[in-house]
This record gives sequence, C-alpha cells and structure tokens, in this order.
Amino acid sequence: MNTTQNTPPPTVWPTLQADDAPALIDFLVGTVGFLRTAVHEDGDRVAHAQLDWPEGGGIMLGSAKPVDDEAGNWSLRPGSFGCYVVTARVDELYGRLVDAGVKILREIEDQPYGSREFAVLDPEGNKWSFGTYAGEPRG
Repeated sequence: MNTTQNTPPPTVWPTLQADDAPALIDFLVGTVGFLRTAVHEDGDRVAHAQLDWPEGGGIMLGSAKPVDDEAGNWSLRPGSFGCYVVTARVDELYGRLVDAGVKILREIEDQPYGSREFAVLDPEGNKWSFGTYAGEPRG
C-alpha cells in the first residue's frame, strides 16, 4: 500500500466473503487493480485476505462460511456486499473494466455533487461503485 509518514494506515476495513474467494481475489487484483497484500489459506479455503487500493484504503475477504443469523456470527452471504472506492483515475478504470467485459450496473456519469462515477458487479454479485468523490472535509 502506498502510505507516507503523514498518511496513517486505514482503520476501517470493509469485509466480504465469497463462494470462490481465490477467483474473486484474482478478479479484484488482476482486473480491477487492487493490490494483493496478504492471502492466508487454510487448505482450499481463504481464511483471510487483505487487498489494498493503490490510492488508499483496502478490503478484507475470505471464503464463505455458513450463514447463521444468530447474534455474534460475522458471516455475510456472498454477493451481499457493496462498496464505494475513490479513484482519481475513474475514466481509465472504467475503460479497462468495460474492455474486460465486466458487468456495468451504472454507466460513467458526472454527478450533481461533483463526482464522476460508475458501478459494476463482480463475479460473486457484489456491487462496486468507483468515483472521484473523496468525501467532505472534516470541520
């Protein structure tokens, strides 16, 4: 991950699970552009993976476990994840994903609040939105 002495590492980590975690990791790294920082396997399962976004932040994921709706269970159903990823290279990324045949949910468009963004669906059914909106400054 690209950090400097003035940029602290992320402290909020979106998490997701996948039926085919190795394939999802390959998609997110090879097609989308995340960095494969750590992948810990347990046999044929991914126990934990950390993928960093080159422009900052990252996600954690692993192989799906049975979902139990009781309190305390952390499992998420594959395909139930959604994430917004900030990028200054939105047009370049959009073109690359279109060329790769990725399912586009929302075409690239300028938003009234100043962001340029688009959304895609990954092979597991998760929704990813990419745009230039980096949030409002803290007051």
